[in-house]
Amino acid sequence: MSVAVLVLLGLVQGICEFLPVSSSGHLVLLSNVFGIEDSLFVSIILHVATLLSVVVVMRKEIFYCIRHPFSQLSMKIVVSTIFTCIVAIALMPFITASFEGAMLPVAFLTSAILLFLSQRLSNGKKEINYKRAGLIGFAQGLAIFPGLSRSGTTIATGLMAGTKREECAKFSFLISLPIIVGSLMLEIIKICSHAEVISVNWLGLALAFIVAFLVGTMTIKFMINLTTKLNFKYFTIYLILIAIVSAVVLWY
Repeated sequence: MSVAVLVLLGLVQGICEFLPVSSSGHLVLLSNVFGIEDSLFVSIILHVATLLSVVVVMRKEIFYCIRHPFSQLSMKIVVSTIFTCIVAIALMPFITASFEGAMLPVAFLTSAILLFLSQRLSNGKKEINYKRAGLIGFAQGLAIFPGLSRSGTTIATGLMAGTKREECAKFSFLISLPIIVGSLMLEIIKICSHAEVISVNWLGLALAFIVAFLVGTMTIKFMINLTTKLNFKYFTIYLILIAIVSAVVLWY
């Protein structure tokens, strides 16, 4: 795997992680195009890079949760994470296979439908309570599948549940933190317990990590502003187009 390809993956991760277009779906599609092995490992490492972007941009909210672990915000994140874990564990037998990419076109199209519905059904007046936090966490569990945008699915779910737009976007990014950390820990345990050999260009992966972090930091701010304006039309169109492209690449 060349340095250039890995840097491209980092760029794609940084742009797509916080936009409602599924970064993991794009990484899987590019991995199939370029014949990249260990795409799941590379995807997790690049997700860690964008996790650091969340930490930088939302440091005030994160430090607040650390200082007040039993605050309403902290407990809502816990509730959301529990629902995510329940769904993820239930779907675990299908997750690894999904990274082969066969269902990407369907997942991309599903993301497009969710964005379209959220733009039509959102009223953006309610606070995120524990019920809505659980619902958003449930949606995040389903979005583990590549092609089903994590940010798009959680934000769309929150908006359709009537939550305030900016609050919904920030909550979506906050609840990504424990899930990404957990995914990384599971991958490390898997590698250590099975003595798996990761065939990856480590220099290229390091550069990709830096690119994903820097681009992700800029993109997350853009997405928060975009959610406030609630204009997902072009992302919906893009997801329909990428669903068609991925179907041609993967099914023919």
